[in-house]
Amino acid sequence: MEIDPAAIFDAAPTPLALISPDLTLVAVNRAYEQLMGCTRQEITGRDALEVLEAFHGGSTGETVQAVRHSMEWVMAEKQSDFLPVRRYDVADPARPGALQERYWNITHAPLLDEKGTVIGILAHVQDATALVRQQRELQGAPPPDGSFLTHTAAIEAHLEAQAGRVYEINQLLHQTHIQDQQALEVLRGAVQQQREALTDASHDLRGPLTGLLTRLQDALDDPDADPRQVLGAALHDAERLSDIVSDLLELARLEAGVPVPTEPVNLARLVRGELSRLTPEITTATRLDPGIVVDGSPVRLARLVANLLANAQRHARSRLEVTVGADGDHAVLEVSDDGPGIPDEDKEAVFRRFYRRADARRSDPGGTGLGLPISRQIAQTHGGTLHVSDRPDDSPGARFVLRLPLSGADGDR
Repeated sequence: MEIDPAAIFDAAPTPLALISPDLTLVAVNRAYEQLMGCTRQEITGRDALEVLEAFHGGSTGETVQAVRHSMEWVMAEKQSDFLPVRRYDVADPARPGALQERYWNITHAPLLDEKGTVIGILAHVQDATALVRQQRELQGAPPPDGSFLTHTAAIEAHLEAQAGRVYEINQLLHQTHIQDQQALEVLRGAVQQQREALTDASHDLRGPLTGLLTRLQDALDDPDADPRQVLGAALHDAERLSDIVSDLLELARLEAGVPVPTEPVNLARLVRGELSRLTPEITTATRLDPGIVVDGSPVRLARLVANLLANAQRHARSRLEVTVGADGDHAVLEVSDDGPGIPDEDKEAVFRRFYRRADARRSDPGGTGLGLPISRQIAQTHGGTLHVSDRPDDSPGARFVLRLPLSGADGDR
């Protein structure tokens, strides 16, 4: 015997309605028609919320919004949602223009295709009118003065208030669920980032470690090997290992937010000190405005500046440009070079751990690929930003821009 899903839907004893993702009422069953007191021809093809407003005189604007929020949440989260008992009066067929008092609760369930996309919402309605009336009877007989309508109104108000509180709790649970999902996504991102960092670190540590082991093994196998040459090469590999480990530890401290002492730092003076350590083989043009003071760790800020200068010197053909100034309430340091520049698609990638462009590997084979990530992390821990910007007038080369909040300290410090 072949089963007809449409016939089962229509014959279901409980009221059911199928709603499209744009909230159009697509289909209803016979039980839903009876509950509504109208035919499916009168309501299908219309906006479900419009039908609610047109055919339910007892439903308020708040009720309509609750139904809307429920359906939108179901489509976004792909989970069922329950709306507590509310008043939805329907037309009285025996008295044209009059309404019959009705109380319903509604469950909205998502309909998903094989790819998990929401293709509709199934609304399951339960009539709680008899339960509400029974609760009224349990509340006691009408007052002796005969003011039954006033007594009934009080009960209705109580029920509405209770339903409103349930709805507020439901919305709070929804919001908490959304926040939990967002926190979970952040956690997943952090775990993935740590996995990638571990993979990258393992790869970069393996190179010098393998080189060190190979050199020592070759020295043991070759009795005629020059000990000083072997030790020199081994020392080079050990120094590279030490650099990588030191940089990884510094990144870990920065990301963990380990507090360090801060003080007012004259940025121009700090930059001038780091410039004095550069080799004089490249022309350096500077414009360092005096009195630009920021609050921070002198050691970490010096490392940031040194990293930017070393990176610029590594890629420059013949010239560096370094400026320090103020822009509103921020200090601005710019370090530019006239090298090959950084393509747009790499302007964020250069701040990833161990990311090194081909020209960087050629110019500095011993680099760790951690200098720029450390520099950005230092900037962020000081409440600032570090990014790659285009050079003015489309000049060739790269331009790194550091912005840090200005300090209220004396600029002569």
